[in-house]
Amino acid sequence: MNWIELKTVSQLEDIKRESDHKPQVIFKHSTRCAISNVAKNRLERSTPPENVDFYFLDLIRNRDISNKIVEKFSVFHESPQILLIKNGECVYDESHSGISMNEIEEQVATLQ
Repeated sequence: MNWIELKTVSQLEDIKRESDHKPQVIFKHSTRCAISNVAKNRLERSTPPENVDFYFLDLIRNRDISNKIVEKFSVFHESPQILLIKNGECVYDESHSGISMNEIEEQVATLQ
């Protein structure tokens, strides 16, 4: 898995802009949560769909970015959480044990 680390609020505008060309995924991860660690490990053991960027957000270090995600993409905050962004909108989100690469692949396939 080639994560792009989400470290600045300005990257959210990049994600919105890039989502016009290809799907963008944000994984909101809490380093203090066992369920979040399980979800991260499950994703990292899977093969991601091609032509999708995967962003990794450390919630503990970047709470301000997480708050902006809630605002920009009109989602409720959860941890762990996966968001699929296409054409500047969150078209799919899932949390906790519902996070799986298979489901992400299925959602990405519906966008094409």
